[in-house]
Amino acid sequence: MKTIFAFAAGLLFSMSASSQVLKPVKWSYAAKKTSATEATVLIKATMGDGWHIYSQTIPEGGPLKTTFAFAPAKSFSLKGKVAEPKPLTKFEKVFGTNVNYFEKEVIFQQKIKLTGAETIVKGTVEFMICSDKQCLPPQTIDFSIPVS
Repeated sequence: MKTIFAFAAGLLFSMSASSQVLKPVKWSYAAKKTSATEATVLIKATMGDGWHIYSQTIPEGGPLKTTFAFAPAKSFSLKGKVAEPKPLTKFEKVFGTNVNYFEKEVIFQQKIKLTGAETIVKGTVEFMICSDKQCLPPQTIDFSIPVS
């Protein structure tokens, strides 16, 4: 019985170790008030060595661009679009075009107007992460960011 338990524990450990390899991006979130009625939501992607995600601006026929969707709420409204820093650009033979992307880390910013006392910004980010050797299937991640 101990042998079966040890085998199962080892199998679970190896599966969790290999699943970490397949998740080369970590997302983190924050919000900072810029005034009594405005705030900026910060959405940060940190990529492992050799991995990149794509910008929100990708030409037609290119890879999946990073997109954000915000759930409507009475406590805030969006001000403009999600801002991003200047991306890197390179020609990718697979897509036959120049693509904009980010390596190591990127912080996306969304300005909001506060219209309620307690604000939680909820939504999703859809993205695709690639290395020079492979691309993982597109993923959609939910987020929930309290603004205080």
